[in-house]
Amino acid sequence: MDLTPRRLGRSDVHVPAVGLGTAPLGGMYAHVAEEQALDVVRAALEAGATYLDTAPQYGHGTAERRLGAALATLGAAGRPGLVVSTKVGRLVVPAPAGAAQGIFADAPPSDVVFDFSPAGVERSLAESLDRLGLDRVDIVYVHDPDEHADEVLARTFPVLRRWRDEGVVGAIGVGMNQSAVPARFVREADLDVVLLAGRWSVLDRTGGADLMPLALERGVSVVVGGVFNSGLLADPRPGARFDYGIAPDHLVARAQALAAACERYAVPLKAAALQFPFRHPAVASVLTGARSRAELEENLALLDVEVPEALWAELDAIATAR
Repeated sequence: MDLTPRRLGRSDVHVPAVGLGTAPLGGMYAHVAEEQALDVVRAALEAGATYLDTAPQYGHGTAERRLGAALATLGAAGRPGLVVSTKVGRLVVPAPAGAAQGIFADAPPSDVVFDFSPAGVERSLAESLDRLGLDRVDIVYVHDPDEHADEVLARTFPVLRRWRDEGVVGAIGVGMNQSAVPARFVREADLDVVLLAGRWSVLDRTGGADLMPLALERGVSVVVGGVFNSGLLADPRPGARFDYGIAPDHLVARAQALAAACERYAVPLKAAALQFPFRHPAVASVLTGARSRAELEENLALLDVEVPEALWAELDAIATAR
């Protein structure tokens, strides 16, 4: 696939068509060794997937720390074409040893709490830069402000716009697992980019009803994450994950129907899942998460699999059937 960088909104930030999502490097669902994390970052940079997205939530700082260590080891910080994004709105705070770490196997004893206040997001970015070992990042997203939209519009985005105006960051946006609140922000907050996870996938087209056409109209770019919908589209079976939980039966059945259609055309469902987001012109980049070099290389290879238009038509009919 052509990874020629694409501009984010009206900003000066350009990202390749495919980037690396680092939630798995924080130990999401399973332990990842430090050397393994380094090798994933190395493989991404070697392949030209030079957009690297992270967040304090991912392993409670572990993903940022591992990404920073990898960039330092590889001498990649400041490399032309490298784009790093992180997120604000959550702070990593101490918790007793033995406290539950949620879905992140490699999280240290800690908790992650919301804080969208000006002081909170200033602290969040400062701590992220410290973990990353960088003096700036290219993109800052507000992370999952589902119940805090009014506060974020009034208090958080003014800080991010100031950072952008001052050159502290190159582009600003919001990262969420839903489309309604990001659509509101596109209308009201002067964003460059929305990171939409799971709501513009070959299975779940929710974002196509509101956010996607609005982003295109307003000149706001969309970065798509969660193309496998937490795993259901990578392995559509009972017990697979969807939105970080166990997939309901009706979604398993629909994912299996998508897989059956792909099989008739000798196209892996994962290839269709990775390529689907680019069918909308608002999409600038797709993030693929990987916990090993082999996973990353498989995903990148699947982007070059030809998906016939007839198959797209069948997948559209299955995904949108009532």
